[in-house]
Amino acid sequence: MKKSLHRVSRLALLCAAFMAASSVYAEDIAVTDDTGAPVRLRAPAARIVSLAPHATELLFAAGAGERIVGVVDFSNYPEAAKKLRHVGSSKRFDLEAVIALKPDLVVGWQGGNNPASLEKLAALGIAVYLSNPRKLPDISANIRAFGRLAGSGDKAASSADAFDRRLAALRAAYSTRPAVRVFYEVWNQPLTTIGGQQIISEALATCGGDNIFSGLKLEAPVVSLEAVLAADPEAIVASGMDEERPEWLSDWKRWPALTAVRRDNLFFVPPDLMQRATPRLLDGVEQLCGRLETARSHRSRP
Repeated sequence: MKKSLHRVSRLALLCAAFMAASSVYAEDIAVTDDTGAPVRLRAPAARIVSLAPHATELLFAAGAGERIVGVVDFSNYPEAAKKLRHVGSSKRFDLEAVIALKPDLVVGWQGGNNPASLEKLAALGIAVYLSNPRKLPDISANIRAFGRLAGSGDKAASSADAFDRRLAALRAAYSTRPAVRVFYEVWNQPLTTIGGQQIISEALATCGGDNIFSGLKLEAPVVSLEAVLAADPEAIVASGMDEERPEWLSDWKRWPALTAVRRDNLFFVPPDLMQRATPRLLDGVEQLCGRLETARSHRSRP
């Protein structure tokens, strides 16, 4: 009888412990994505699919790289990301391929993925976190959220804290420097730039740069050549698509009266460092700040 009661007591304790653990997961593994929607998991995600290159980098930064089972094209950083299975591109990912990987978490890209496909994943009961960092602090916030969802909170906190400290140091060093009016050229045909709500515009401000098209609300607006010439930027910064300086950046030399041309302020920063909302963006910001310092040093020129 005593043995029976002992077994019952042990069983009751185990059940209580399991229920307590379940309630902790239900309470603790809950975050809000970049759209303001809640994302909940009963346990840390063991199988994650990333539907954006920037999300892949953020997941690795959060210590969740080993849990990623699928990524999209151009997920090329860190090196381990290149070995992961591809499920298509961000704009046209293979829905069936994603489902076949049996993810318990999908990290999507608001504005970059097909909304209908994301809704289908959610309808199947798959947790979907929509990532779209629009401010520099959103990068560390994403890292912390991914750490919670993947059960790698300590690693995520370390990465996020390092990002925040480095950002604070860059702001302290450059944000109050004399302003440099900048045209940021994403692409040449059509002539595409960044609006004031784009994260790169904040990167410019971190360096004491003034985006000449900050008044535009679109993230990547197309502008006219006449508008750029009329604004007469002091510096032009281009990114392009590759790791090398785009040839079309030199096309601005056709207008020698342009201040950026006259003072030799045509600069390049690699796109992977400026156009992905990841910790590496601060590498791009550091390069950008150096370019704008060069522009300031050229002010003695006519």
